[in-house]
Amino acid sequence: MQPLFQMPISVRWADLDPNGHVRHSVYYDWGASVRIACLAAHGLTLERMAAEGFGPVLLREEAVFRREVRLGDELTIHLWLTNSRPDGSRFTFRHDILRSDGTLCAVITIEGGWIDLHSRKLISPPAGVIAWFAQWLTNRDLTSP
Repeated sequence: MQPLFQMPISVRWADLDPNGHVRHSVYYDWGASVRIACLAAHGLTLERMAAEGFGPVLLREEAVFRREVRLGDELTIHLWLTNSRPDGSRFTFRHDILRSDGTLCAVITIEGGWIDLHSRKLISPPAGVIAWFAQWLTNRDLTSP
């Protein structure tokens, strides 16, 4: 199966801790960048969402670190949509952070939702977003991303 989206990542000097490892918070920043790039690639730009009065909101975020990542590593993040409520109001994304040799270095899992930018309440997204999530989920085997 192909991921929903993938993006190469460059490890910068500023991403490192004193031990020469990537700082834990950088993984979360990478995940956010990949999610926003994925949404934009599918037509959900920040500008469009703002104009329509809704946007994504993070409800829970977890990282599991499996192998160290260091300066000079060539990485790719694979993004998977692993779950969505039928009304699209809540969803789960998984991010696999891989070295160029295929080694899985970290997994980030987030649970998110959609917020009305005016009422500041959780909502179902526009019908196009619901359809996109549902269509993508029905075309993949959830047990083997």
